[in-house]
Amino acid sequence: MTEEEIMIELRKVSKHYEMGEEIVKALDCTDIVIKNGDFVAIMGPSGSGKSTGMNLIGSLDLPTKGEIYLGKEDIAGLEESELAQIRGKKIGFIFQQFNLIPNLTAKENVMLPMIFQEIDEEEREEKAEELLKMVDLSDRMEHYPSQLSGGQQQRVAIARALANNPEIILADEPTGNLDSKSKTKIMEFLKDLNEKGKTIIVVTHDPSIAEEYAKLIYWLKDGKVEKITKKIKDNWKMISKPVCKN
Repeated sequence: MTEEEIMIELRKVSKHYEMGEEIVKALDCTDIVIKNGDFVAIMGPSGSGKSTGMNLIGSLDLPTKGEIYLGKEDIAGLEESELAQIRGKKIGFIFQQFNLIPNLTAKENVMLPMIFQEIDEEEREEKAEELLKMVDLSDRMEHYPSQLSGGQQQRVAIARALANNPEIILADEPTGNLDSKSKTKIMEFLKDLNEKGKTIIVVTHDPSIAEEYAKLIYWLKDGKVEKITKKIKDNWKMISKPVCKN
């Protein structure tokens, strides 16, 4: 894999928390490589380090140790203001709880991230309408989150994640609160985005979601990458069982 192909790389990354006199190793000496245009799942049970990994990959948090590269830039030592700019331009987030602003309409929720990139109002409105049409919500633009089903709210969240045309979509348990029909629709949207060139990272505890849609799976356990599997001609093969040494 050439350096140009690498979108995100975690090199020997650890995230430790002090809980009284105890040190909790939420993530411990972890290597993750995600290339441009890939569809990657990060799998593991509760407490495996998935959410911590997502926060570090998405530049929502900084590591205790190690390096995190977004393209060729090491972002581990950047200031929060610099990280916020990177997040706003390069990464679109989709969360399990949707995280929509309740007193804003669907269209206004999608317009919101564009304000922080100083896009003028007319362009924001036009882009939001285009994105909501793309996720089949052209008839729900003026509805508030409380007037939408769970699946519809998640589709608004997808449209919002695409507002600034990011290179990476990072989805944290995007189907966790949805019925099976809505789950399939959301994952098909993500698959379509991947086929159009977006890099998709899905954090999930659901192996059926990971194995149906991802091309590469990082399996986490107790804060470490236990194994890496890759889809090769519709079959999953273990390509690595990492041993990370500090």
